[in-house]
Amino acid sequence: MLEYIIKGRLLGVRLTMFAAVLILFLTGVSTIYAAEPDSIGWLKQLVYFAIGLAAFAAVNRVHYKDLGVFSFWLYGGVLFLLAVLLVERFIPMPGFWRSIVPVVNGARRWIRIGPVQVQPSEFCKIAFILSLAWYLRFRENYRTIKGLFPPFAITFLAMGLIILEPDLGTVILLLPVLFGMLFAAGAKKRHLISVILIGLFLSPVLWMNMHSYQRIRVASVILQNDLVYNYASRHEKAAEILVGGPAELIRWKKDKGYHLMHSKNAIASGGITGYGYGEGPYMDGTLKLPEAHNDFVFSLIAHQWGLLGCIFVFVLYITVAACGLEISRFNPDPFGKLISVGIVVMLMMQVIVNVSMTVGLMPITGLTLPFVSYGGSSLVVNMIALGLLNNVGRHRSFTVAAKAFEYPR
Repeated sequence: MLEYIIKGRLLGVRLTMFAAVLILFLTGVSTIYAAEPDSIGWLKQLVYFAIGLAAFAAVNRVHYKDLGVFSFWLYGGVLFLLAVLLVERFIPMPGFWRSIVPVVNGARRWIRIGPVQVQPSEFCKIAFILSLAWYLRFRENYRTIKGLFPPFAITFLAMGLIILEPDLGTVILLLPVLFGMLFAAGAKKRHLISVILIGLFLSPVLWMNMHSYQRIRVASVILQNDLVYNYASRHEKAAEILVGGPAELIRWKKDKGYHLMHSKNAIASGGITGYGYGEGPYMDGTLKLPEAHNDFVFSLIAHQWGLLGCIFVFVLYITVAACGLEISRFNPDPFGKLISVGIVVMLMMQVIVNVSMTVGLMPITGLTLPFVSYGGSSLVVNMIALGLLNNVGRHRSFTVAAKAFEYPR
């Protein structure tokens, strides 16, 4: 009887989660249409969603444990695609190669075959979660400092390839997913905190070895302050440390600084209730917000619907996270638990980073708002993640063993 009650509850949790995602998607499509009614971007997004639904259904056709068996192969395949993106950086390639691996704004992130364009770093998120969960599911060696090396090696392998594209957003995302899954699997807090402190200790060395465009993105958080910007403008050494030099400082003001200024203006001008659907200077073309349909779609939501609209969107995301954690709680299988935790951390970190960068609290990284921002690979991958959560919720294992990952902290 208890098993039937739990299955009924999980069915309600899964339906609630899907309903929240559907409302988020419709919010994104309607915003894209309102911002650019003459564009076919909103129609393309509907097509991507249909592909995402097909991927959602396909993921549910296979038991999630069967996916675990092939997880390392999936991860290896994605790493291979990431390596393909970087071939031209080290080996001269014929002219046609640019049509397969286009260079967009200095970045090599997509593989294009005919009309199909795929971003391997997006699919890396799912393959990474599956392979890490499969590795951690029955082990206890990661409860020692030495045992943390393999999980970190799995992570840094992908991070190293992705940072060379470059794709700072995905790199920022992988570490919280790793820490979240390690914590859920029972890694000791003091070990994880030690790793974080080591990273902070080494950060000045990493900073001085970053490219200027990478420094600019990170330094944007403090360059918004007029005192900091004016000081760097007057002192060449400060400008060199922050962004690589005075010329880069001027470039920031015209590029990322311009984007950020208009993003904050769009959010602030929405007030409590906003201008209304399709209304406002950033919707009617009076003012221009770059990348409004993608990185800064949240700014347009705030512009149209104000603080109340933002709170509504946050409630939807909290609902998705709560449903994902509920699915994890009711599944005694270690692999299923870790998949659920990894996906929840992945989705919520994207929300935190995207919203934070639109208000200037984090660097502008190009990380999309899940299910809302325009983008084919991102939407399809997020639908696959949702499908995996649903899959774990459908297949609740029966076990008489002790509960997974219950260790003394």
